[in-house]
Amino acid sequence: MRRPRSSCDWKVLIVDDDQQYYLGLRSAFASEYAFLIKAQRFHWNVEGRHFYSDHGLFQTIYEEVQEIIDDFAENLRKLQLFAPASLGELSMLSMISDASDGLVAEEMLQVLLDDSDKMVSIFRMMFEIAEEHGDHGLSNFLADRQDAHAKHSWMLRSSLKVLSG
Repeated sequence: MRRPRSSCDWKVLIVDDDQQYYLGLRSAFASEYAFLIKAQRFHWNVEGRHFYSDHGLFQTIYEEVQEIIDDFAENLRKLQLFAPASLGELSMLSMISDASDGLVAEEMLQVLLDDSDKMVSIFRMMFEIAEEHGDHGLSNFLADRQDAHAKHSWMLRSSLKVLSG
């Protein structure tokens, strides 16, 4: 029996057989897709004094995730899994929640930072499990996703930093 090492709010807590592994992968995919949608939503709706830089950062993030989402789905297909593709299924499997309406720019940055950190944890755990299953090509992909989200988190955290002067 394997338990996650992070404080992530896991829908899949124990991965001890192929079915749980596959459910974890599909959940990671749904979470990545939900993260993409949230970043794009923030890109469209951000306002404020730092509009241009925040708008651009959200765009950079959602475009990076959008660029790999097809590769993620194809990695699932290599394992003979179907990628979640309906709104209901994505919502049910995702560990990334919807954002509230009316967030100000700083709240958007913080929410996306929290979600990006959560994605780092998700991909870290799924990497370890993919390695245990001998799915090395997939584990490489998952490691790359963990690294990409670590970079997103760094950018978001740096954007939130208040410089004292």
